[in-house]
Amino acid sequence: MSAGQRLIHDADGLNTAVWPIALEHFITPVDRFFTRSHGTLPAIDPATWRLEVGGLAGRPASFSLVELLRVFPRREVTATLVCAGLRRAEYLTLGPLPGELPWGPEPASTGRWTGVALADVLRAVGVDDRVRYVELVGVDEVERHGRQFGFGGSIDLAKAMAGEVLLATELNGAPLPAAHGFPLRAVVPGWIGARSVKWLGRITLSAEPSANYFQSQAYRAQREVDPTNPRDVSAGVALTEVPVNAVIVEPAAHQVVPAGRVAVRGWAMGSAGRPLRQVELSADGARDWIPARITTHGPEWTWAFWEGALELSRGRYTIVARATDSAGTVQPAMVSETWNVKGYNNNAWHRVPLAVE
Repeated sequence: MSAGQRLIHDADGLNTAVWPIALEHFITPVDRFFTRSHGTLPAIDPATWRLEVGGLAGRPASFSLVELLRVFPRREVTATLVCAGLRRAEYLTLGPLPGELPWGPEPASTGRWTGVALADVLRAVGVDDRVRYVELVGVDEVERHGRQFGFGGSIDLAKAMAGEVLLATELNGAPLPAAHGFPLRAVVPGWIGARSVKWLGRITLSAEPSANYFQSQAYRAQREVDPTNPRDVSAGVALTEVPVNAVIVEPAAHQVVPAGRVAVRGWAMGSAGRPLRQVELSADGARDWIPARITTHGPEWTWAFWEGALELSRGRYTIVARATDSAGTVQPAMVSETWNVKGYNNNAWHRVPLAVE
């Protein structure tokens, strides 16, 4: 397995990931974790930082970091974060995606997150009967259309009250690094990474979804292009759960391998972090499929690792992988079936071309 190369997708080095993913590490080492940011990293003094909780709360509250960790029990969740732009570059075969980062299969990582349960905090402040959404907003500053504001978005109340959603202070047993949201971030297992808001500073209970730009005008799936504003997706559907997906990590795209038994390895995860039922491989244009073996299942909310082998003679092939989750949900075959204006949530069968000699 290669030690991996950090791929950088912006001039400031804020959007990065290591490829290939290290399949010897079920928990991603922090130095191999992908990073995603829409603005510069904020400088936060944990001694003066506060978490404000309000909106339709019976008892609005403000917590220091010390208070938050003293008042609420410590919780831990292992969860895989998946960027909504995962495998976006495959959409470029259908046409350009202006202004979007050309992520490949690299922005997915699994962490051991420690903190307090969002549900515990919400119960402490009281949830009004009118509440349907919980908005999470960071203290960072991003600029869109001449306005500056913190990155944010909302999750459904039912998800917010589920015990797996954390307000995390630690990643893999150490305080959060700045790039991953120090001193506090949300972790919303099974949902797109954008809803796991970093540098968290405000939680608002509301009857309506967040009006934050990244909820109302980005991270939405829209299949029809608005001819008056081709990048506008405000008419689309807000992204929530990650879809079932399988990713081939080995062999690499366009690799030359010897004829005979070719080992194929990768990761997969069910929709919304569900367990997998199976992963299958094909090298003959999807006419015949062979089962891969799931080598590491992992707990709910995480990826699984799998491996298989294909008998290949000399020639050029495209290896295809597809996963089925425990609910019976299968990946769609073609990227044209999942294409959307901003190129989110590509979960078509993963294809890797290679040469056999």
